[in-house]
Amino acid sequence: MKLAERIRDALKHAVVELDEDVLAAIQTAFEREQFEAPKAVLQAILKNLALAKETGLPMCQDTGLLLVFADVGRSCPLSLREIEASIMEGCSMAVEQAYFRRSIVKEPVFDRINTQTNLPPVIWWNSVDGNGLQIRILLKGFGSENCSSVRMLNPTGGKEAVVEAVKQIVKTAGGKPCPPIFVGVGLGGTMDRAAYLSKRALLRDVRLSHSDPRYAKLEQDILAAIQSLGIGSGGLGGSITALHVAIEEESTHIAGLPLAVSINCWADRKAVVEWKEGEDA
Repeated sequence: MKLAERIRDALKHAVVELDEDVLAAIQTAFEREQFEAPKAVLQAILKNLALAKETGLPMCQDTGLLLVFADVGRSCPLSLREIEASIMEGCSMAVEQAYFRRSIVKEPVFDRINTQTNLPPVIWWNSVDGNGLQIRILLKGFGSENCSSVRMLNPTGGKEAVVEAVKQIVKTAGGKPCPPIFVGVGLGGTMDRAAYLSKRALLRDVRLSHSDPRYAKLEQDILAAIQSLGIGSGGLGGSITALHVAIEEESTHIAGLPLAVSINCWADRKAVVEWKEGEDA
């Protein structure tokens, strides 16, 4: 099967079914939630997911902006031109063959004319070791995207400033991003780089913590701070506001501590395609 066809199939699956890790997180939240109203919201989400799988219809009417992360091996025999063409073709076929809402406008301020194709996707390129290729796509709904934010923290603020900043961003968001939410946190780099890192953080399997124990502990501290807000599922109160917090970090300037938070709703939809040398392109 060609790369474009594999991308198509992965997207058609992602718009209807959640990955096992995400579904399990929602199910666990339903089992643990003690308050009646948010528990009813979680039950409705689980019923909605079962209906989506049964009917082949999207789990949410906002099928999202297609946010593509292409990790290209430095020895990959495919050119960026070939990879980009496959991404565009695969996305186009998925939109035409599945029930993707047309949600993309050509420019953001003036005419805002709908492209009628749900394209183009946003593509981030990243070079990695090896000769393979990994393409990961977030179907990023904008009810939650509109609640994302960036902060330029005082570099002496340390972990306490990070926890408080994320907590305040989620508090401001309240029930708008359709909680329970997934929270991606980017730390370091520059303002724009931190935002990118926060998106990559959302790609992580939610059963996994950061590989550095210090940042794994920071993820748990942030999660606890978010749960203390009591926003709850659907914004109706309760003990569970977020299902997972993931941090991606990198080096930065001595005078700065850039922080970005990307919020995703419970519909944490991800499509993943891996290509190896010798496979159809």
